[in-house]
Amino acid sequence: MKFLLVLPLLALLSFSPTAQAQTGPVASAKTANVVTTQFKTSAVCDMCKARLEKSLAYEKGVQSAVLDVPSKVLTVTYKADKTTPAALRTAVQKTGYDADDQTADARAYNRLPDCCKKTNAVH
Repeated sequence: MKFLLVLPLLALLSFSPTAQAQTGPVASAKTANVVTTQFKTSAVCDMCKARLEKSLAYEKGVQSAVLDVPSKVLTVTYKADKTTPAALRTAVQKTGYDADDQTADARAYNRLPDCCKKTNAVH
């Protein structure tokens, strides 16, 4: 009778290592094509930081976007098979900010709050 109670437990334990072994390679395959790139922006304040990070979060393939306000450098981690640095640079421009040597989209720049404009005398 005790044998019948132990049998399901043994069966459960025998399948446990198999399930763990199968998840290992799948997880590494997902992170194999993740790339990080950086852009010099015209962002000047914490409101710019929030705006850029939120905007890039909606871009396909982007895993994270972090702006360092003092250096004005935006670091983007993305999946290389989903997007490109050129597409990300365009997304930054369409948000209203310069990206490296490319100037911001004029309409988007005009919609920015005054504190976020690079011509603002406060900054």
